[in-house]
Amino acid sequence: QVLLEESGGGLVQAGDSLTLSCAASGGILSRYIMGWFRQAPGKEREFVAAINWYAYNSNYEDSVRGRFTISRDNAKNMVYLQMNSLKPEDTAVYTCAAGASARAWSTNEYEHWGQGTQVTVVF
Repeated sequence: QVLLEESGGGLVQAGDSLTLSCAASGGILSRYIMGWFRQAPGKEREFVAAINWYAYNSNYEDSVRGRFTISRDNAKNMVYLQMNSLKPEDTAVYTCAAGASARAWSTNEYEHWGQGTQVTVVF
């Protein structure tokens, strides 16, 4: 199994930046599509960003495109989500996920999930 652990969340002011980290263990990171998702209380979990095996392609949800950047360092088994120009609407628990096949990219089907890290953005 692949274990994922997020960190870097916190309380920030609107317009601030924050970088989330996801540490993977128990697997070779380059074998997985990696994604970030978020979920606010009472709302459905939504896709945020994804990055393919060697970072040749990235994809973003429309509301974060241009503000968020997903990256990966396979040698360090780390995935990051750099978040700029944060808005209160970005407040959610952010979770990283690993998908073993291209279905993660095409259908958001991921096999492994972290526990999440809270991001709170205030006015």
